[in-house]
Amino acid sequence: MKISASILAAKLTGLATELPTYKKESIDLIHIDVMDGNFVPQISFGEAFTKEVKSHTDIPLDVHLMVSNPELHVPKYFDLKPYCITFHIETTNFSVRLAEEIKKQGIKVGVSLNPQTPPESISQILPYLDLVLLMTVDPGFYGQSFVKSGFEKIAAVRKLTKPYNIELEVDGGVNESNMEELAKLGVDITVVGSGLYKTGDPNAQGKKLKELAASGRTRS
Repeated sequence: MKISASILAAKLTGLATELPTYKKESIDLIHIDVMDGNFVPQISFGEAFTKEVKSHTDIPLDVHLMVSNPELHVPKYFDLKPYCITFHIETTNFSVRLAEEIKKQGIKVGVSLNPQTPPESISQILPYLDLVLLMTVDPGFYGQSFVKSGFEKIAAVRKLTKPYNIELEVDGGVNESNMEELAKLGVDITVVGSGLYKTGDPNAQGKKLKELAASGRTRS
């Protein structure tokens, strides 16, 4: 399983020093939460901050746009060549066009669903996707617990995506207590915030989480 480090949970003032210490065997991706204060109530990072993050690490970026009108924001991240650009299905009526624009740049396309959004809402866009990001907390509020219906929804989305070569990513409340179960359900990427940074050693914690995921895969 890939670990995507949600740097929103890190000490942002120390990132320039910390990012170069991340080891690829522990942390696979750097998760960038872009919030606009509109689709979600919080305001966080933008393209300038994301560019600065990229200058301090060669670990690929996992750009998650929690913004209204993502078609206005997506092109700002093309030059950074992230691993993936993910937009929310709830935010646009032009999801297929937007997915095709991202693919033309050689960047993976992701679509995200809020906890209350039904899995069937992405059925028509599945052939255009490389990744589905399931929110297992309400977006825009840091430190929430994994929603109770999360596991059922993960299973439902995995069933939908099975005919396609699509990665399944989960974001929200991921930690040691649920890593094995997420692996059993076939989750490919977990976004980890406080569950990664709580010990003060994200490399060691990332390795531990990967070991738990491997154990869950073995038991599935």
